[in-house]
Amino acid sequence: MNVATILKSKGSDVAKLGPDVSLQDAARLLTEKRIGAVVIMEGDRLVGILSERDIVKAVSQQGAVALTTPLREVMTSRVVTCGLNDSVDEIMDSMTAGRFRHLPVVENERLIGIISIGDVVKHRMAETVMETEALKLYIASGA
Repeated sequence: MNVATILKSKGSDVAKLGPDVSLQDAARLLTEKRIGAVVIMEGDRLVGILSERDIVKAVSQQGAVALTTPLREVMTSRVVTCGLNDSVDEIMDSMTAGRFRHLPVVENERLIGIISIGDVVKHRMAETVMETEALKLYIASGA
């Protein structure tokens, strides 16, 4: 299974904000959409990602004033991305090694989706269930 399979199932809708938006507005968006990260774009260019962890870090360091800070000052600017042909194993390794839970999907330098660890786990579990059912059928057939 690869990233394209996951995106086909979940869709390619991505929450995006500009780098001058306040941290408070970003937190509000994450809450409203019930998501854990938002991609930061300048025009068509991916310039960062903001996760719940980034928000907690900013507030713990700056206090309540952090909520007025523009995203460009608190976002993660070194964004790790994946492509449509990357395997689930590859993105799981990347997420584990980098200790992050969201991976923007980029093809030809264009953002086309985002994969979360929840998406990966959901599809991995579905794959395991299908394999289990296939084994049960094989055993039941007496082969």
